[in-house]
Amino acid sequence: MAGTLPSELTSFVGRRQELSDIRRLLSTARLVTLTGLGGVGKTRLAVRAAIGLKRAFPDGVHFAELASLEDPALLPQTVAAALGLRDEAVEPADRLAQLIGDRQVLLVLDNCEHVTDACATLLGKLLAATSGLRVLATSRQRLSVEGEHLLPVEPLSLPEPAGAAEGSNGWDAISLFADRAAAVSPGFAVDAGTEELIATICRRVEGLPLAIELAAVWLRTLSLTELNDRLADRFALLTEASRTAPPRQQGLEALVDWSYRLCLPAEQRVWERLSVFRGGFDLPAAEYVCVGDGIDGGEVLSLLAGLVDKSVLVRERETYGHSARYRMLETLAEFAAARLADTGTPAESARRHRDYYRELARRFTREKITARQQDWITRLQDDHANLRAALESWLEEPDPRPALEMAGNLSTFWIAGGHLVEGSRWLNRVLERDGGPSVERARALHASLLTCTWLGVRKGFAGRLREYRSVAADLADPVVDAELLVCEGVSRYFLGDPERSCALLEEAHEACRRLGSDGLALQILPYLALARFVLGEPNAEEAGEQAVELCAAHGDPPWYTALARWVLGLAVWRRGDLRRAERLQRDAIRLREPAGDHSGIALSLETLAWCAAADRRFTRAARLLGAAATAWRLSGAGRIEPALQQVSETEAALPAREALGRAAFEQEHARGAAMSFEKAVAFALDERRAPAAPETNSRNPLTARESEIAGLVAKGLSNRQIAGQLVISQRTAETHVEHILAKLGFTSRSQIAAWITANDT
Repeated sequence: MAGTLPSELTSFVGRRQELSDIRRLLSTARLVTLTGLGGVGKTRLAVRAAIGLKRAFPDGVHFAELASLEDPALLPQTVAAALGLRDEAVEPADRLAQLIGDRQVLLVLDNCEHVTDACATLLGKLLAATSGLRVLATSRQRLSVEGEHLLPVEPLSLPEPAGAAEGSNGWDAISLFADRAAAVSPGFAVDAGTEELIATICRRVEGLPLAIELAAVWLRTLSLTELNDRLADRFALLTEASRTAPPRQQGLEALVDWSYRLCLPAEQRVWERLSVFRGGFDLPAAEYVCVGDGIDGGEVLSLLAGLVDKSVLVRERETYGHSARYRMLETLAEFAAARLADTGTPAESARRHRDYYRELARRFTREKITARQQDWITRLQDDHANLRAALESWLEEPDPRPALEMAGNLSTFWIAGGHLVEGSRWLNRVLERDGGPSVERARALHASLLTCTWLGVRKGFAGRLREYRSVAADLADPVVDAELLVCEGVSRYFLGDPERSCALLEEAHEACRRLGSDGLALQILPYLALARFVLGEPNAEEAGEQAVELCAAHGDPPWYTALARWVLGLAVWRRGDLRRAERLQRDAIRLREPAGDHSGIALSLETLAWCAAADRRFTRAARLLGAAATAWRLSGAGRIEPALQQVSETEAALPAREALGRAAFEQEHARGAAMSFEKAVAFALDERRAPAAPETNSRNPLTARESEIAGLVAKGLSNRQIAGQLVISQRTAETHVEHILAKLGFTSRSQIAAWITANDT
């Protein structure tokens, strides 16, 4: 999952001084960059440091892996995803700054070296616009951001040759070798007879963690003496061949090359071909890309197993319930890519890679209106970096149609998967290619226009719609004509013309009935019901019921079903059936929760507030409106259109404010807004699941000392500043803050501040 710290697949060895230095630097510096060559262990060190710093950053520790990011322009979206912000903002950097605000957040950016300029620009903005953000970056070079502190990461400590391995437990390189060797060769231990030879091996690979781990794997088949001899021969050969490379890279390259040569020839070819993947891959993808030149599909699984066994590939955890996924260390992928280039066949592997993901997008389009829709979106999320690489490759081809087709087929993924900005960008890029009228171009135009409506982007909209009409006229295809009507109808609603939207969508619905296209009908009916609802027409409920029934007939695809149930809930609410309206909104929230659809859930939270206000549960209505405000902020989309915002004001906010009084309404609204997103969802689905927030100071669960510290938190003081003001240790201040968060059921310092404000009498 984006943003989650990677699991530590093996034990962490050594680096005590570096971990101490990182903690010390981050206590004063906003940005610390770990620098060093590939394979030196920067990522492992950063992850271990971040794990140890979780208690110091109560608002979260987030991880963004950038090695597979090829387009620097997508850096803001990648960081936004790591922080849990859906890609629905036109200016993600601004939304990121707003999201972070004064929260105490640690962001780990891994492998920045190939996007240093983009990192410098983004971090400069974020650090200037926030007060609590700290960044721990890893890079082979500095980022050149003002205030950046560098911490060079050196190879693991080693004994000098003359000193042998006396006291070997004190040397990190030897400890790492012993740990990894014991993992692959049960019973292995360092003793007086082997410690000098182990020290020699570690010196030959110059203390590089990756090199040590790769060497230790071979103790399954080689003795220490054989391992040492082969390392010596291989290094001597490659040092002569690579005089211009830095000495440590010579050692690492030599070891990787040696590991490569010890693979079977078929394993070598598969290793090379796997280098075209970005961010991991699954077995079907590997079986498609790696076949040819004497390797058939049935062999790939056993060859992958061999590469996993040799530690060339890593089987990703948490992929046991569905398709297994694998990844290759960046250094090994770079080595394999160079080998692939030497063979003169990289184009063939790249072609098979892009063909595979083009077909994957086709399959998604065929199966997206099924019960497997969320599974498909999850799968595409896993392969997001590969989709990007395939699109880039198709854009280099003279025929624009494959790129148009692939980007258009991913339209539901761009929208339902939370990648609106990125999807819009890809669609713009493929549409810039001039290829004349085609079905592929028509559908890319369709996807682009719908994406723009969701984003609220109007620039160039009219011109692109004119082109869509022109392409449809040239094609004279009934399906394309129906798709055009759908696009125009949905667009007209978001452009503030519900009457024209109704007319177009009704015409489109009739065309769909003639064509027998349920897929188009699932796009039409919810928006037809919505336009009718806004116009106050009584048959809005009929269209909503039809949408829900059609979804059920296709296995209830989650995104479409949530949309249908939400809009049916609007019509049912207007008719006064509050209980059913609430059930429909809760159903919609449950369907949207797995995908983290913040804007969709925000819509349902507001509708639940309408229901609560109509039932005269004004306190609940105010809290739901506050919770919806938090969900809107997280979505990055803002309110999609003003008509429903007006309903929220007149049907929920205004009556609740009048019934409770302005002060009490604002207090309850603040309590709702102070909820975490997860607690807001729990509150909406079942009030008993969410701990009740204290309502007045007379029921304050905090001790006098905790209340004092909560007040200082509300004033924006850090734990260190609180400790200094109260003359206590920083650790004691941290403990008090943790107890306050636990007692109030909160997860962030900003929620404490909102609660203090709401209870300030």
